[in-house]
Amino acid sequence: MTTPFDSQGDMRLEHVPAQVDWLIAQGAHGLAAGGSTGEGHVLDGAEYKDLIEATVAATRGRVPVIAGIIVDSTREAIKRGRAVAKSGVAALQVTPVHYLFRPTDDAMLQHFKALAEETGMPIMIYNVVPWAYLSPQLLTRIMNEVPGIVGVKQSAGDMKLFADLMIMANPRNLIFSAVDALLYSSFTLGAHGAIAAILTAAPKACVELWDATRAGDHRKARGIHEKLLPLWNAIISDNLPANTKYCQACQGLTTLESRAPMPMPSAAQRAAIDKALAGLGDLVQLRAAG
Repeated sequence: MTTPFDSQGDMRLEHVPAQVDWLIAQGAHGLAAGGSTGEGHVLDGAEYKDLIEATVAATRGRVPVIAGIIVDSTREAIKRGRAVAKSGVAALQVTPVHYLFRPTDDAMLQHFKALAEETGMPIMIYNVVPWAYLSPQLLTRIMNEVPGIVGVKQSAGDMKLFADLMIMANPRNLIFSAVDALLYSSFTLGAHGAIAAILTAAPKACVELWDATRAGDHRKARGIHEKLLPLWNAIISDNLPANTKYCQACQGLTTLESRAPMPMPSAAQRAAIDKALAGLGDLVQLRAAG
């Protein structure tokens, strides 16, 4: 999910229910709040708690909610996990500690071990930070040695690493794809699902891609992939969350902004997104934004 901010950078939680209802109506099987697309890294502790609680309340038990945690210390990760542990979230989606200095593999394992023990929550490792990227070997070690680590959200675009992880992971582990450009390939390799910005920008198309792949209709799946890839090419940028919000606005959600210093889409970006959305045809419903 994206996080609603106004032009002053204030969070506008009254817009959360509309996005929740829209995503569920588009076929989403679950929701993730406070992640990268949700600009979770710019939220303070109180804002984070309020966002997660607002999302769970708006969902009304219809689908599971995962709470993202993007912080730079074990202490703060535990604090945020405890803050939402009783809110009704199904699991925590947690990045490795990543500010400049990468922890050793043993320290990384201890980070997730402490988080699991102190929160009592199921945890998904959000493997996204380039300079703190965890190898398939380390990911499987953490999942095997730490009870409560239930899976991985595997980001970045290296399908070889994704394929290695799918083979090495225990079948009980949940491996979700955040390889937005290649969801189709991820699904054919056995991904258990996806949590990614492209799903937030075009949820109906992504659900249909999942359904087609699961049904073995690869002609349809590849066709959807070829329509989704131009959209990913249009939104992938340093202002990805803002571009994703523009996609949502094109489909009827209230136009909202990102928190400074992230800029809203340029005219060139909007034009590219408009073209890519139009190319999806009936896989999106374009209408006037509020």
